[in-house]
Amino acid sequence: MVLTDRQRADLHTGIYAYLQSRGDAFTNVAEALAKADPSVLGNKKNGDSSTSGTSSSTSTSSSGIPILEKKWTAVPRLQKKVLELERALSQAARSGGAAGVGNAADGTALGVAGGIASALGNRRMLPRGPCAHTLQGHSNTVSCVVVHPVFTVACSGSDDATIKIWDHESGEYIKTLKGHTGTVHALSFTSAGSHLASSSSDLSIKLWDFKTYKCIRTLRGHDHTISSICFIPSPPSLPPTSTSSSTIALSNSMTTGTGMDVSAAGSAFLVSASRDKTVKVWELETGFCVNTVQDHTEWVRCLAVRMDGGLLASSGSDFNIQVYKLKNTSSNAKMGEDMVKYCELRGHEHVVETVAFVSRKPQSSAIAATATAVSNAADAGTSSTTPQLTAAAKKMAEAENYLASGGRDRTVRLWNVLSKECIAHFAHHENWVRSVLVHPSGNYVLSCGDDRTIRVLDIKSNRCLRTIENAHQHFVTSLSMHYSLPILVSGGVDQMVKCWLLD
Repeated sequence: MVLTDRQRADLHTGIYAYLQSRGDAFTNVAEALAKADPSVLGNKKNGDSSTSGTSSSTSTSSSGIPILEKKWTAVPRLQKKVLELERALSQAARSGGAAGVGNAADGTALGVAGGIASALGNRRMLPRGPCAHTLQGHSNTVSCVVVHPVFTVACSGSDDATIKIWDHESGEYIKTLKGHTGTVHALSFTSAGSHLASSSSDLSIKLWDFKTYKCIRTLRGHDHTISSICFIPSPPSLPPTSTSSSTIALSNSMTTGTGMDVSAAGSAFLVSASRDKTVKVWELETGFCVNTVQDHTEWVRCLAVRMDGGLLASSGSDFNIQVYKLKNTSSNAKMGEDMVKYCELRGHEHVVETVAFVSRKPQSSAIAATATAVSNAADAGTSSTTPQLTAAAKKMAEAENYLASGGRDRTVRLWNVLSKECIAHFAHHENWVRSVLVHPSGNYVLSCGDDRTIRVLDIKSNRCLRTIENAHQHFVTSLSMHYSLPILVSGGVDQMVKCWLLD
């Protein structure tokens, strides 16, 4: 196996740290390695002083365990997880087959979708106390959290202007990203997890390469605090990037490109909302703002993008939720004209702090096609021929049109953007609602707020199914959940990030 220079350096540093930890008996071996590769000494440095006073080298984890030992012991844990996932996949395949779904074209996709729905039904993946890990390191309010779409990693942004990366499984600190000079208000991953975006009150959006943890581009254009950001996933049926030849020539002739491979990232555009009352769309390949929408009359505080990239919702201090249809998210040439207003949802009586579509990726092309076909047919006022789906798959397709919102009127509302109606109203919180999620199963809404609780709201029965009291010692500001793994994290004014057990 051929290692890159960086991999080889990391391996040597890990071996050196391991030998040092073994005591005097291995001192000569460690010195011999240091003589053969002096970089193992140069790589050692003090850790980030913001990690609760813990000081460690680059080859040592925050728990004091050498990285080499930590990776070695992680192997059986990962093997166990692989076996569990294989069993779940086998069960999903059996469930999909037993449902009798299928024809030559769509049977596999629908079978997997039905199996996933069945698996989600067997394990509800709802939070329960106490939390699995409490992550401490920020020196001010944790304003936002986000879960990596692939790895068991969580990121948090804070009023201390930093972004911290955590290992969700072990609860250990990994890295601090510095670059902003004001509060980090929002974080978002590309669908492939290759890049992280952050927005701040310093009027900038930063794009981070999540492999190197380096900022590859800073986007500027808003005139006030940037409250929310979301990557727009490229449709799986379309090339992620199909910019015109003139745009490619322009980007090649100028040094303003982000250097970001949008095809690998799975997103060609980023959308942002600001206190300057605008929503902006950014082309990731060049870093240019390609569209500015000014339909709001007050501070735009929150954004949500449906996981197929077809719908965008925004809201804020004007109490109204604007929903836009994104007809083409792979070509910047038509993004301006193809982002059209779909509807306006009214009902909240105070500032809307948060909006969210169902937190999952489209489980099959047939389900995504169903949601899109039904939506287009509704616009045209006609009926549409859609694929034959099981009851579970139809429910999943229906949930694609769910939009949850929460605000300072202490309520959580669930909307069907297709019918443009509020289909559920929850008034269980005793203070402002700060963050909401639509559960991947489409059966529940998760919410948190200034009453220090995390609540599970049952959509079918229109009641509060579960309440975690005193989830944080102060206001709970944010929630993030993985669309398939049992991962839920929250952040609060108490400067903590918490990882919750799911049943």
